Amino acid sequence: MANIKSAIKRVQIAERNRLRNKAYKSAVRTLMKKYLLSVDAYKANPSPTAMETVQATLSAATSKIDKAVKRGVYHRNSGARKKSQLASYLKKAVTA
Repeated sequence: MANIKSAIKRVQIAERNRLRNKAYKSAVRTLMKKYLLSVDAYKANPSPTAMETVQATLSAATSKIDKAVKRGVYHRNSGARKKSQLASYLKKAVTA
């Protein structure tokens, strides 16, 4: 364990940041899974209400990814890649 006051503070800050990052990453994964499930449901039974659900979950997932990038949880390119994967999943489902 650290003995120096500044080192102790850095340990506390690192733990706080780790928990914040963990919360954001977990939320992003959860929203991405919900989105993928809604796209699969739309693919099985295409309807306007199902598409509204898909759009709503896509919006929520994209928003959370953007917030995570803004807070420094994800790198800019990593966030862009995740959003691109979500969009391409929907495009494949719609065209198939």
